[in-house]
Amino acid sequence: MKLAYYIKKDLLRKDPRVGALLERFRAAGHVLYPVSDASGPEPGTDVLLSLGGDGTFLTSASLALGSGVPVLGVNFGRLGFLSESDPDAVVEALGSGDYLVEEREMLQIRCDALPDAAPYALNEVSVSRMGASMLGVDVEVDGASLPTYWADGLLVATSSGSTAYSLSVGGPICLPETKVFIVAPISPHNLNVRPLIVPESSRLRIGLRSRDDRAVLTMDNRNYTVPAGAQIEVCAAPMRLRRLRLGQSNFIEALRSRLLWGEDVRNGGQE
Repeated sequence: MKLAYYIKKDLLRKDPRVGALLERFRAAGHVLYPVSDASGPEPGTDVLLSLGGDGTFLTSASLALGSGVPVLGVNFGRLGFLSESDPDAVVEALGSGDYLVEEREMLQIRCDALPDAAPYALNEVSVSRMGASMLGVDVEVDGASLPTYWADGLLVATSSGSTAYSLSVGGPICLPETKVFIVAPISPHNLNVRPLIVPESSRLRIGLRSRDDRAVLTMDNRNYTVPAGAQIEVCAAPMRLRRLRLGQSNFIEALRSRLLWGEDVRNGGQE
């Protein structure tokens, strides 16, 4: 196989575990080459290896999106919901064909204040205050107006992003194949609002109100400054990310092992 690999952190490039993994791939007869933030996979590439954590995977996803090359996240980070694969298992799995290629929904973002920004996100898009004043966030779902969110901000997440930022603000966990978006306020001042689930076919229009003149727009791990009066449109992207998943991967088991879901610390870890 022809394999590209991406490493985001300079420190990881010097990690002997990474060097050993690359040598195992070469010894198994695979062709390897690196990609950078400025380059995507070459034609004929079978897989893009994302070596690191979930942040590295998000950057790898943006590099691979236009090419259709599937991304395999090899976990050299911490939690690893996207970069979940054990480095010790990936060489054998690719050699034996013990993997699946799944498609993950992406968000498409339109904002006139950012004509040159990369318009896609895998996990979430969020808006948040830059100064001390809270934001008023007006949201329309397919033309129907929701009550204004007065909060530190608001995010729209995919099911892939349900275990990321959305989880930390009280959003639900969704199985990756669930075809929904999560609309969740960030530290809301009006406490009678809750995260909302909408179909992935929805088109959302987001408007901002603030006494400050600027706000922050975030798409996955990319941040931009926008005028406080910016108008933002969010919908499903016309393409999906192809993600390679090893055969033994299991999302529910990942919840149990990474989030300690159901762990009863009162009774010695018994459920």
